Amino acid sequence: MKFISILFLFIILISCESKNVETYPMKSEDGFYHAVIEIPAGTNTKYEFDAETITYEIDQRNGKDRIIQYLPYFGNYGFIPSTLSAETKGGDGDPLDIIVLSESVPQGTIIQVIILGTIKLMDNGELDYKIIAVPADEQLNVLKVKTLNELKSKYPSVIQIMEIWLTNYDSDSLEIEGWLNEVETEKYILENSI
Repeated sequence: MKFISILFLFIILISCESKNVETYPMKSEDGFYHAVIEIPAGTNTKYEFDAETITYEIDQRNGKDRIIQYLPYFGNYGFIPSTLSAETKGGDGDPLDIIVLSESVPQGTIIQVIILGTIKLMDNGELDYKIIAVPADEQLNVLKVKTLNELKSKYPSVIQIMEIWLTNYDSDSLEIEGWLNEVETEKYILENSI
């Protein structure tokens, strides 16, 4: 009984250990990219992972919580761990943004994804690319696509919805400069890996 109590306590302590998910492996052993979800689909509060406190904090703008005053996030928003959009290359200094098209998953979920492509945005002179992906788990891949061309062919309106949402959800002036396909996106990710 004493052994079981000690084992139980050990398991609790391990499960309480916080980890910096920004440095989590970029890819799984199966070769899929990881996405860390900061903002579940269907919500409006803008959260960001804080590597110093190892928590998800509500983003602040001008001292106020950042609540999106538009339609909720159309996908699960987060980042690819072990990446950085370097300010020296025109980026924002954060890990690479990713939007996973699926049903809502909880904040903090690390999910294996298939990269479809990237929407190239400019946000006040900074590169603000949004990588678009679907879950690698076929049961979670509600769109049943694995490439950008499949998405465009099967669901052309999804492309329009994403572009409209991304150019309207923020008070900043965002401009779409085009798309990167899967191969170009993988190159972009690898160039920005840390």
